[in-house]
Amino acid sequence: MSWAALDEALARWRDAGRPADFWWRDDDATARTPALERLLRLSSGSEVPVALAVIPLAAAPELFSALKANVLMHGTDHRNRAALDEKKTEFAAAEADERALERLSKAKAQLAHLAGARFLPVLAPPWNRFKRSLLARLPACGLHGFSAYGARHAAQADSGVTEVNTHIDVIDWRGTRGFVGEEAALRAVLGHLAARRARRADSAEPTGVLTHHAIHDEDTWDFLERLFERTRRHGAAWRDARTLFPSRG
Repeated sequence: MSWAALDEALARWRDAGRPADFWWRDDDATARTPALERLLRLSSGSEVPVALAVIPLAAAPELFSALKANVLMHGTDHRNRAALDEKKTEFAAAEADERALERLSKAKAQLAHLAGARFLPVLAPPWNRFKRSLLARLPACGLHGFSAYGARHAAQADSGVTEVNTHIDVIDWRGTRGFVGEEAALRAVLGHLAARRARRADSAEPTGVLTHHAIHDEDTWDFLERLFERTRRHGAAWRDARTLFPSRG
């Protein structure tokens, strides 16, 4: 896969009368670290809006001072509650639904207070894992949006919860925990764009890029800069999360 292949794919979208669209979610924000400041500068300089998935119970109030990014809710405390036979998750099968909903409701109230107008009532669960049985009950916690990883089940659940997922993870979690590599990242971008055009994936769901600022290496930063510049040069739209999710609190 190459940047030229991305140029060609974007041109096909543009020539069909519908420029490709993307969105950007970054996970695990808690404080104004140098890495987060670099992320915010990249967002501002590239004119690509970022949605910060913030851990409510670990968030420092200073994080939200003059913040120019939308805030999503990254679970409650990002604590792994998985049983030995489960993959990492904050919402383990053994935890009673009512207990999980109580945690979510309290954390939502705290984060909404801290983030103010920047807060969107959207749950982005840690490790992108969540009990689907709880999805319809999120509105009772004041949460009306949901974001995980991979193909979404539907744009909107019967409960009215709007789902917009991410599809490209730039981190090699199973290997180096550094950049996944230019070829692999571009393959993921091109794969999702192609699936949307062929209707193998929801064509209305923007292609979502998932990042984790705290562990980016220089190759990761370089790739993101180039991706943003290249896509914008070829007419792609980077969607603001506020246009994708309901803003009611």
